[in-house]
Amino acid sequence: MNDCDQAREHLLDAVRGRLAEPEAARVERHLATCPECSRIFERERALEQALAKRTTYALPEALRERLAARVAPPPARRRLARSAAIFGPSLAALLLGLFLVQRWWSPNQELVSEAVNDHLRVLYAEHPIEIESGGIHQVKPWFAGRLDFAPVLSFSGDEEFPLEGGAIGLFVDRKAATFIFRHKLHTITLFVFRSEGLSWPLRGNAALGALSCTSTRARGFNTLLWRDGDLGYALVSDMDASELTRLGLKISSH
Repeated sequence: MNDCDQAREHLLDAVRGRLAEPEAARVERHLATCPECSRIFERERALEQALAKRTTYALPEALRERLAARVAPPPARRRLARSAAIFGPSLAALLLGLFLVQRWWSPNQELVSEAVNDHLRVLYAEHPIEIESGGIHQVKPWFAGRLDFAPVLSFSGDEEFPLEGGAIGLFVDRKAATFIFRHKLHTITLFVFRSEGLSWPLRGNAALGALSCTSTRARGFNTLLWRDGDLGYALVSDMDASELTRLGLKISSH
């Protein structure tokens, strides 16, 4: 790979401050002399900052007072509170059980947020595809030497979900194979990455054949997350959840 390829391979790590010396210094020197890579770096940094922003709003004082008056405990509620003090230990055990059930079924929000952010990165990129698709047997070999694992994917796309190509991505703190599919006017991104060390849900809330998966909707995007062996898969799109599941079945069953 030339200097630009090597630098771009580490751009997201540089944006997120995860590069150690001397690699960080090497990337910084390259950015100082390469306008194109510097432009990409600034775009990625701006996107990262935009995705990290969380807008909060304070309640007006009058509204806060009205809400406080509504939730003030009347006499019956005070009697109930005294009863709860008596049965406190049992109530605490019940609440703990409900928390564990929610943890058992709820998709991990960190992984969902990462999947959506990385999908947005694909949508915003000027050139999201690094290897044009001539079929899965052309795309998969391209990843050899660019990843520290071999992505497992046999589905090469079809008329309903054509495979457009692939690229190197980053999922949380590790490299990912990025496959880009299309369905009508919808872009679909599949991330394949090493699954170890990530905080996965104890159990999914949906299934892809024999595989358990988590299906959720966040910020207008539907997401499927599942593990198969040592690899994790994240499938993201703004298309209908049933259509995304249909693609997920095609991917996971091959």
